Amino acid sequence: MNPKELTVIEHIEELRKRLFICAAYLVVALIGSFYLAEPIIKYIQHQGEADKITLNAFNVADPLTVYLEVTFVVALVITSPIILYQLWAFITPGLHERERKATLKYIPYSFLLFIGGLAFGYFVLFPNVLNFMMNLSNNLEIEQEIGINEYFSFLFKLVVPFGLLFQLPVVTLFLARLGILNPKLMVKFRKYSYFVLFVLAVFLAPPDLISNLLIAIPLFILYEISIVIARIGYKKYEAAEALRVKEEKEAEQKLQVEQALAEQRRQIEEMRNLKG
Repeated sequence: MNPKELTVIEHIEELRKRLFICAAYLVVALIGSFYLAEPIIKYIQHQGEADKITLNAFNVADPLTVYLEVTFVVALVITSPIILYQLWAFITPGLHERERKATLKYIPYSFLLFIGGLAFGYFVLFPNVLNFMMNLSNNLEIEQEIGINEYFSFLFKLVVPFGLLFQLPVVTLFLARLGILNPKLMVKFRKYSYFVLFVLAVFLAPPDLISNLLIAIPLFILYEISIVIARIGYKKYEAAEALRVKEEKEAEQKLQVEQALAEQRRQIEEMRNLKG
């Protein structure tokens, strides 16, 4: 059935099926992640600046809360390729065959960028933010007692968003490949985009210029890479559109020829019947 002919109920049913598949894989991933959470928590506790900090539990349920949070984040990372594929499967039925094949290739790159964003957030962003906070406490002669729940929550709030931000090149390529995003607009609004990215860096990083630049510069680089990639994707879209128009014209001409031949055969048959 043509996706354009689907009713609202059928679209909802399709979405429900995709969400059910994602949920099923997430449950399986949660079971596996439950056994991975403990070594990951111990690794984070003894990695870099964290090794110099004594993490405390201010609530009886804090260790369990942290354990479940880590379990969920790990499961989300493991399941992210499945989620991306289901999203692709829901969106692409209305696309042409070439577009479906082209956009399917983006999923592995999206997953790698997600992992790269998490790695950047954890190994670059988080140590600098933590070091800034600790130095500020020492300068103000404040003795910090850090709760393990607060520590991991702070970690996730910094790291996970960068996994999503690193999706920018793939998202722009996907939209450009479909003809939705024109890279000329990205160039035109570059200065406004830089301002938004810098404001985002200010929210994510400590309130000092060096840390802000440390976060903003990779975002600027990502944006420029996205422009280059969007140009490639948009050129492919234009080429695909030109080929599609050509094929449609050829198919229309072929249909007209076949109709003309059929009409000619009909007229010849009628003449034969009259003579007979």
